Amino acid sequence: MLPVLPYQSIIDPTVLDYLETLKQRDFSGDIETTYSSRLAVATDNSVYQQLPQAVLLPKNTKDVECLARLASEDKYKAVTFSPRGGGTGTNGQSLTQGVVVDLSRYMNQVLEINIEQGWARVQTGLIKDQLNDVLRPYGYFFSPDLSTSNRATLGGMINTDASGQGSLKYGKTSDHVLAVTAVLANGSCLNTEISYDKQPESVRSVLDITASVCRDNRQKIEDKFPDLNRFLTGYDLKNALDTELDQFDITRVLCGAEGSLAFLTEAKVNITQIPKARTLINVKYNSFDAALRNAPFMVEANALSVETIDSRVLNFAKQDIVWHSVSDLITDVPNKEMLGLNMVEFAGTDLDVVEQQIASLTNKLDELMQSETAGIIGYQVTTDVASIGRIYAMRKKAVGLLGATKGAAKPVAFAEDTCVPPENLADFIQEFRELLDSYQLNYGMFGHVDAGVLHVRPALDMCDPKQEALMHTISDQVVALVSKYGGLMWGEHGKGFRSEYGPEFFGEELFMELRRVKGAFDPHNKMNPGKICTPLESTDQLVRVSDTKRGYYDRQIPIEVRDSFNQAMECNGNGLCFNYEASSPMCPSMKVTADRRHSPKGRAGLVREWLRQLSEQGIDPIALEQSLLTKRTSIKQIIDRIRNCMNKDKEYDYSHEVHEAMMGCLACKACASQCPIKVDVPSFRSRFLNIYHSRYQRPMKDYMVANIETMLPLMAVMPKVVNTVLGQPLTQSLTEKTIGYVDMPLLSVPTLKDRCKEKHLPIFNFNNLKGMSDTERQQCVLIVQDPFTSYYDASVVSDFAELIQRLGLKPILLPFKPNGKAQHVKGFLKQFTSTAKSSSEFLNQIATLNIPMVGVDPALVLCYRDEYNEMLADKRGDFTVLTVHEWLYPKLSSFTKATVFDTRPWQLFAHCTEKTKMPNSEKEWGKIFQHFGLTLVTVPVGCCGMAGTYGHEADKLETSKAIYELSWKSNLSTLEKDRCLITGYSCRSQVKRFEGEQLKHPLQALLTNI
Repeated sequence: MLPVLPYQSIIDPTVLDYLETLKQRDFSGDIETTYSSRLAVATDNSVYQQLPQAVLLPKNTKDVECLARLASEDKYKAVTFSPRGGGTGTNGQSLTQGVVVDLSRYMNQVLEINIEQGWARVQTGLIKDQLNDVLRPYGYFFSPDLSTSNRATLGGMINTDASGQGSLKYGKTSDHVLAVTAVLANGSCLNTEISYDKQPESVRSVLDITASVCRDNRQKIEDKFPDLNRFLTGYDLKNALDTELDQFDITRVLCGAEGSLAFLTEAKVNITQIPKARTLINVKYNSFDAALRNAPFMVEANALSVETIDSRVLNFAKQDIVWHSVSDLITDVPNKEMLGLNMVEFAGTDLDVVEQQIASLTNKLDELMQSETAGIIGYQVTTDVASIGRIYAMRKKAVGLLGATKGAAKPVAFAEDTCVPPENLADFIQEFRELLDSYQLNYGMFGHVDAGVLHVRPALDMCDPKQEALMHTISDQVVALVSKYGGLMWGEHGKGFRSEYGPEFFGEELFMELRRVKGAFDPHNKMNPGKICTPLESTDQLVRVSDTKRGYYDRQIPIEVRDSFNQAMECNGNGLCFNYEASSPMCPSMKVTADRRHSPKGRAGLVREWLRQLSEQGIDPIALEQSLLTKRTSIKQIIDRIRNCMNKDKEYDYSHEVHEAMMGCLACKACASQCPIKVDVPSFRSRFLNIYHSRYQRPMKDYMVANIETMLPLMAVMPKVVNTVLGQPLTQSLTEKTIGYVDMPLLSVPTLKDRCKEKHLPIFNFNNLKGMSDTERQQCVLIVQDPFTSYYDASVVSDFAELIQRLGLKPILLPFKPNGKAQHVKGFLKQFTSTAKSSSEFLNQIATLNIPMVGVDPALVLCYRDEYNEMLADKRGDFTVLTVHEWLYPKLSSFTKATVFDTRPWQLFAHCTEKTKMPNSEKEWGKIFQHFGLTLVTVPVGCCGMAGTYGHEADKLETSKAIYELSWKSNLSTLEKDRCLITGYSCRSQVKRFEGEQLKHPLQALLTNI
């Protein structure tokens, strides 16, 4: 039995008192102190881990002023803070042992847009791509481009002075920030747009001291700060003072300050016109060194950007779902190996100028290809904006894909934004490679060669103390190396835990001036203490590269357990699951709750800690799982579970917090393919639930779901009677109150059995089929039933049988065999294993007939491949069940091609599991329709919010509805519903529930047109 896990990190009494007092003030935001909430922000996209005391989620600037003002009182001076946005930092910038102030949940609005003057005013919790979506209809965009742009907030970008692709032309974030609203540690509000004389007195003294530091040390600053495109240093003392106009701009000091000076709550940013012409030239090389050495002349060609990736990153991309979207845009060169790629973009508002730039570069490339020394083996030109977007999306995802390497050693971001003059880059990288090779390390490289920035991530096993120590050793050596080549250790990702190198870079005298600035803003070191620098009078220490990392906690878990739960353990915090885009299938629960716990990253982190606590108590979860799979449950155990369930409120158990986060998961499995690391929440969720319920009794609704496939055939004997009973208001009320289910679907009438009789479909007989000739069997198609379409949407199955007949083939309905997916979703792993074994044995026997087996619901078909493989491994056998499109697509040439085209397009809404597990499904459906003279347009949508039985659970109804409204409702409202097609039963059920209309499966549209 699972033991109680009573451990939860104690919150400092002073902090608790502070939080209690804050509740009584005018603070209107959320205050979170649960262990799970704190764990969810204890990590970012770095290797570090620091557990905060609490999480504050303010709703407006007044809330931030309130929390800061209270904390400035003498008794709360020990309370420290760190602002947090998207949590995408690679160096632990927002991690703290104090209080996290997360501005992303509520403070994420576009406040004002002024196209005439070319600026936008935003709250700093706004995501970068979200701003661009608002600006796009006006023909403008916010230009600094990041690989994390779909989840990085403007506040995070400003605090790290982020930059990325195109920085040579567009510059860094600080080049686009016109003004900010900043709340100081004492609660004073600084609006940098307001004149000096209108600032509060406490703010004016800060401005005076900072301006004097910039003026009095001008020559030292000029001498020390390198003349680079990526000039990030911490506090930008160089660019804060315009010596020609003798104007001081405090905004530049706050950009790149990593929240160590103030909370940034609003920003006024300039916006850039979207280029009218864009062209991307992908130049292919036979070595990465050749790609690096070719970059300078491409920069000279006035390119907007020159991005580069090495063969290792390319190969990772080719193995991922993302490559399907670009394989025709970056083709292999016959008989030559592509080991490097430069992505050169030209963009502008003058089409003729852009065309001249392209012609100039391509002519030069043609010349260089004649020389073997240049290393160029080919190039491709892309002018379509959508295609360019797909290529950059691949490059962005490649950043995360590096973390998907097999084995214990994973690429670590700790010296990966070094910046040197571009002309020194190739030599610098050669020496950098020699350094890493001397330690026999693997690594991948990508970056912005136009700015001299290259991301290098050596693979280290951070659970190994020796390799963890090696990380610090290499960091020290890289600092010396960038100094040798006239560069910076931190070109675009901030300092964070690398702050210890600040004194070495600035020198003692100038570093003291930085501390003077820090002291002016934050004399008591309350703001992100240890980052950048400490106040002049403080004895506090800077954070260090060697500080506590995730690996310290992970190594406390036995390696066998880590390997077994690798789908959770390998999460590296890249945060792609925080993607705000409504049309992205990952992760619907995070999108509507804005709660980091309800994301693949959050859930993986909670499970990691759960495994660590089990290990502390000497519990082996693998052995516990095996006992649950093999032993029968006794009456005493059931009584104990009920008793434990009744006593849940009387004792703290960390497992309850994990359970809460798991129950918010829709088990849509988008994370299993969309996450670069393939964090598979439904997989470890089912394992957790299986173990959790060895101690705590399951709710009644879980048993109903687990046994639905056994109940349905019995209910279908008298479908009208069952429907009459289920349709009664009293029944519905009782069902909601006793079981917790709402909107229960009604059985199909007529039943599938009756429909098959009406269509005179042959009855399945194994021996008869076995006795057929091979030629006769080739004319047959076996329809594999699933519980939902067979019993709730029977017309889809019978229409599929008719479609097969129309195509000149013979449909045969296999006997219904339970699939078990619902059991897996709810963590009934013993029952699921039994169901999977039974179905596998049956389907393996059927497979000997060598007749195609096809199922109509993609989620249930994919269960045979995914969950069956997971639970049965080599005992599954080698049977194959195809989805409808998988069966149709390869056979198109054998079906008569239509000559008359129906001009009205059909709209495809694909099931999220289907399109993420089978990335070509939508394309293949489109080609199938085209073959039969029809037009099919894919509608970009995320999850519908039903996800099997999730949407029917009463406590999840509002969340289910909110998810549906994210992308499905808005798209359906603009389209003719009778032309909308949906592949998934759950999705059709959700639309019927909220729109009152039964939409068709794509196969039904084919049937009406063949």
